Amino acid sequence: MTEFRDQDLTGSRFERVSLRDTTMRRVDFSGAQFRSSDFTGIRMRGVEMVDVDIRGELQNVVMNGVDIAPLVEAELNRRMPERAKMRPDDSDGFREAWSILERLWEGTVARARELPEAELHRSVDGEWSFIQTLRHLGFASAAWVARMINGEVSPWHPLDLPWDDAPGWEGIPWDRDARPSLEEVLKVRRERQDMVGQVMQALTDEQLASTVSRLEPGWPRQEAFPLKECLNIVLNEEWEHRLYAERDLAALKPGE
Repeated sequence: MTEFRDQDLTGSRFERVSLRDTTMRRVDFSGAQFRSSDFTGIRMRGVEMVDVDIRGELQNVVMNGVDIAPLVEAELNRRMPERAKMRPDDSDGFREAWSILERLWEGTVARARELPEAELHRSVDGEWSFIQTLRHLGFASAAWVARMINGEVSPWHPLDLPWDDAPGWEGIPWDRDARPSLEEVLKVRRERQDMVGQVMQALTDEQLASTVSRLEPGWPRQEAFPLKECLNIVLNEEWEHRLYAERDLAALKPGE
């Protein structure tokens, strides 16, 4: 076990580091940033949390004896009533959710078109640019619908963009630094939206209760994976990344 005692590691960068089962006492995290980090099972006692901004998936997060996750969920749904429709139970619900997303994204793309295209390649606070966000959604639709549901072993487009911490796979494109035009990306985007829309339109409750398997090399590789969860992943990606995009577009066009 490595022990750090009375050390000043201010400004250090930890990337792809495991701190599992670490014990920390009297540690100063002021100004620290955590991205794509797993805090499952953490116990904090005697901590001070002031001016803290947390964005992520919350489940069983107990603060001072109160599970705050349901409270956060309820408040988010109150602010955005359509959010509650992003976890549908039947095929009609999935069609409604996809229709909502298409409408919302139309407004977001229209807002993006008001900016010079160079701005759509800009990163805000280290996040993906608007164009990179659209590329990632193309990857998500290809992975969970084209590959897992439609059975296309290698459905990739050269502009598809996996998540930053993905392990990388042979044959799957991953060019984070590409700078395609907005129209190039939207062409791929529309094709993928049409593909998902066709699956949603033909979806039945019986199909929704089935599983899919894809064991060929590549990603995802899943056996007997719920088809419903494939679609839930796509809905979640589309919903959350649109919110990120709206947030960053506001930063790129202040004063709105």
